Amino acid sequence: MAEHNELGKKGEEEAIAYLRKKGYDILETNYRFQNAEVDIVARKNNLIIAVEVKTRSTAEFGDPQDAVKKKKINLMVQAMDDYLNKNKIDLEIQFDIIAIIKNKLGTRIEHLEDAFYHF
Repeated sequence: MAEHNELGKKGEEEAIAYLRKKGYDILETNYRFQNAEVDIVARKNNLIIAVEVKTRSTAEFGDPQDAVKKKKINLMVQAMDDYLNKNKIDLEIQFDIIAIIKNKLGTRIEHLEDAFYHF
């Protein structure tokens, strides 16, 4: 596995552990619909949370969350629409980003709740 893929996988594992520690129930990981993928689908109280995890080894070229562009947002919205319909879930949805910088100096996790609005 390429080094950046391994970093991304470790980042997703860290994000899952972080969310569980914060009381989230993890419903699904790497949910796919057509060309779209949602890294983590979670639930907390009466809210479904779709989480995009971005992991980098450095912020030298910008913060990890800056990599979530309009196309990715649109794909996540489509995937979550499919997920909610297939599972007959009628709850509010929130889109979060977990930005991780992980390197030999340690790990920094930033959780951006309600990072963008869907329409």
